[in-house]
Amino acid sequence: MSNQYQGGRGGGGFRGDRGGGGGRGGGPQPVQVFPNGQALDPKVAHVEDTIHPLNKNALAVSGLKLTEGYPTRPGYGTKGAKVVLTANYVELLPPSNMVLHRYDLSVSPEVVGKKLRRVIQLLLQSEELAPYRAGLATDFRSTLISKTKFKNDHDIIEVLYLKEGHDEAGERPNVYKVRVQYTKTLTLSELINWMNSTSLDQSYPDKHELTQALNIFLNHYAKSSNHISAIGSNKSFSLNANAVGGDLGSGLQVIRGFFSSVRVATARILVNIQVSHGAFYRPGPLPMLMEAYGTGSTTALDKFLKNVRIQPTHLKEIKNKAGQVITRVSQIVGLAKKNDGHGLAHPPRVNKHGAGPRDVEFWLADKKADKKADPEASKPEAKENTNPTPTPKGKGKGKAKAADSPKATDSPGKYITVFDFFKIHHNIVLKRPDLPVVNCGNGDHPMYLPPEVCKVLAGQASTAKLDGAQTQQMIRHAVRRPWENAASIVNEGIATVGLDENANVLLRSFDLKFKQGLIKVPGRVLNGPKVMYKGGKTANPLFGSWNMIKIQFNAPGRLVKWSWLMLSLDRKPYPMDMQTITTIMKEFHQGLLTIGIAADPPLPGQQLYLQSAHSPELEARLKAAADKLDLLFIVLPENNIPLYKRIKTLSDKQLGLHTVCSVGSKLAKENRRDQYIANVALKFNLKLGGTNQIVDTRNLGIIDQNKTMVVGIDVTHPSPGSASNAPSVSAMVASIDKLLGQWPAVLRVQQGKKEEVDHLGEMLKSRLNLWKTKGKHQAFPENILVYRDGVSEGQYNMVLDNELPRMRKACEAMYPATDTKKGLPRFTIVVCGKRHKTRFYPTTEKDCDRSGNTQPGTVVDRGVTEARNWDFFLQAHAALQGTARPCHYYIVHDEIFRQIYGRAIPPQFQNIADIVEDLTHNMCYLFGRATKAVSLCPPAYYADLACERARCYLSNLFDTPSPSTAPSVAGASAAGEEAGGDPTDADVAIHPRLRDTMFYI
Repeated sequence: MSNQYQGGRGGGGFRGDRGGGGGRGGGPQPVQVFPNGQALDPKVAHVEDTIHPLNKNALAVSGLKLTEGYPTRPGYGTKGAKVVLTANYVELLPPSNMVLHRYDLSVSPEVVGKKLRRVIQLLLQSEELAPYRAGLATDFRSTLISKTKFKNDHDIIEVLYLKEGHDEAGERPNVYKVRVQYTKTLTLSELINWMNSTSLDQSYPDKHELTQALNIFLNHYAKSSNHISAIGSNKSFSLNANAVGGDLGSGLQVIRGFFSSVRVATARILVNIQVSHGAFYRPGPLPMLMEAYGTGSTTALDKFLKNVRIQPTHLKEIKNKAGQVITRVSQIVGLAKKNDGHGLAHPPRVNKHGAGPRDVEFWLADKKADKKADPEASKPEAKENTNPTPTPKGKGKGKAKAADSPKATDSPGKYITVFDFFKIHHNIVLKRPDLPVVNCGNGDHPMYLPPEVCKVLAGQASTAKLDGAQTQQMIRHAVRRPWENAASIVNEGIATVGLDENANVLLRSFDLKFKQGLIKVPGRVLNGPKVMYKGGKTANPLFGSWNMIKIQFNAPGRLVKWSWLMLSLDRKPYPMDMQTITTIMKEFHQGLLTIGIAADPPLPGQQLYLQSAHSPELEARLKAAADKLDLLFIVLPENNIPLYKRIKTLSDKQLGLHTVCSVGSKLAKENRRDQYIANVALKFNLKLGGTNQIVDTRNLGIIDQNKTMVVGIDVTHPSPGSASNAPSVSAMVASIDKLLGQWPAVLRVQQGKKEEVDHLGEMLKSRLNLWKTKGKHQAFPENILVYRDGVSEGQYNMVLDNELPRMRKACEAMYPATDTKKGLPRFTIVVCGKRHKTRFYPTTEKDCDRSGNTQPGTVVDRGVTEARNWDFFLQAHAALQGTARPCHYYIVHDEIFRQIYGRAIPPQFQNIADIVEDLTHNMCYLFGRATKAVSLCPPAYYADLACERARCYLSNLFDTPSPSTAPSVAGASAAGEEAGGDPTDADVAIHPRLRDTMFYI
């Protein structure tokens, strides 16, 4: 997975609210509106209105299917001020008589990666497919789409594969057999009829396959173009000289590209296009790339260069039979190592890992003597049986069988350094013998090249995790104002993804067209709820945010024993002196009292100097604090992530001590200290079990009846560079009462990269017990409303088929038989999608917020959705900078709302869709760590935060290449050590004193 950024996220403390985020500086920019001459499509509106007439009880009585399948949409939302928005979609106009024939491809012997891509390229050039070539598209992996059916339903086509860059006349190619198997004919007219149908029950089973076929067609252009780098299945980055990019530092550059995906919506086929930024290796001479990255650590450089493709520049130009110059391409497997070619008769002599050309020797066979001993060696067919010995590319090849022959040790030849070889055989005197030699073969049969004769090819995405400086540079490029992104899509993106009839000949071949410009869709702006605090005092949100002047927490906590600890790290001075910090902590105490927390004065604080984040003194000091205190306020010298993770791991898991961390520079600012103290107090109160704010009970509907538990579920997965045994971690949070102020969490480890939650039943049981005990209820909840985060569209069935039954089974084991016979509890599951690429832009200035984005509370459930699915986009937050990203909510199962409101809709609503959209929006004002609406509904947001905290506990697996590199600290075992190296639930188990609190906030 490459480093690609879709936009910014706001920041504050260690983890900020999700939103526009980032910053360019220079003060506020004048708001602009992207000009769009399109009009709303009346045909789409007609189909939508016919399927879901605006009759309040039309669907309340009919169409309410309480099956395990996806619920049909219960109408479109009506609440809020109507607006017209631009969406980042273009409409595709395929001919109604288009027929696509799908073929599956399988290659024997099996190949993967770039070699598979090359084999498929050769397949398209084969004589067998010549009659169909103008109407073929492929994903270059396993599927071929043709507008004409082949003569045979299946065929095996032989492909002669020659390694890219090798002389066709001088090397015998490998033979691959590609089986081309017909699987299905897809008729577009059937899809069009279904899209335009006004029957709610009509279905089209081939929708997914036809959409996939159209995506393959669209992405074929990028994957087959020399001037475009195609990353994954749907990202395209132009490599032209005028492509927009910038320097990320350390040998990487950012290139602006575009995501594209075909989507089927009501009455039309759309192409979603979104700006995407990727990190790529800087093309050009390899020495420049090495120096930009840094040659101080050969281990790090080795990892950085692994799999980078280069073009040797010292070899003579060769051409194919058509007279075209063949680009010779090699791939770096690493730097020269001591054990390279250890099984060869004459293994290379490498002075050290990352040795230069003067310190790397290889065996150079005497060709003349070799030919006398074996005359066949000079014939082309004999070369097929040879493997490269550890020599520079293209020279000194010796027979593989010689390694097994007793005569091999006596074969004529000599050792020669890479430096001398290039001087003697290529008349090249290497000017940078200090740079490490690269291996373009493999560990058993290395092929060495000095960097001076290597040119890094353009368009190679980096999969390495960006460091802090690179991330900041990436954000600077990726965070752009909404009208800028919309203009880039129209001016650059449409052509880059292949919707250019002049450049993409397949468009003309398939007679595919598209409407110029981006579509418009209807939206609505929902009113925010009243945010309420102690004594019934209300805060009136403006642009989705508010302040707490002369307001106290709704339910403040009690803080008796607490103190502070100021840290210094790595010989740096403390953030402030003792007198200053003591004075500030008195202000802090007064601030807690002002905001409503019943806090005693803090006990005398301390300073502590640490040599590193893993200094034993830190654990000792925290242990002493845990024996005496309820909470410890820690002042960090800087935003030091390793130190923060270490503190949280010790405090949450081993010691049972609530900690709140602060960066000294922020605490020291006098002009904003009152606001900063108030913000930190939000965390204090949540950890103490308090409730910060509530909303007017009229805005929470069924939740106000105190019979509905709201649940948030998320799973976090190992990132690139994590240890091979790094697990995934699942988190579940749940409300304990109708106030929705406290959300204790439970964590479990499971198989890495597995999204399905393994321990779902056990986790839900623990939350149900807290509902009764901590929430002081006499019975379990009648309704369980689940917000499931992190699930892709292809995993919706997994939630229904696997996760819902596990939750039902857990409830059957806990609920009395009288409840289960009545069908209790009722479940509704809403999937929250954050990683989609849909964006909306205002069409008039009056509909903009202060950053030029759509206003907080904007909801869209028409125009880009399907009439038969129940989903909606909601942007509840204000994106201060960048382009706002709405959250996509998809209801995959519903029993609560249809059973409770199925016969009678409350007077303030028109239908059930209004009820769910309004409830989800209002909950976004209940995120306790902020005085603003957030972009992701709090149950899912809290589950996400809990997952992030689990990553702290497992940082030695998530943040390092292998567990063996984790620091060894006296008295603190690394995650997984006690379980023989494999992580277990014990590695994310919270101390009993904190287990039922919001420790993760």
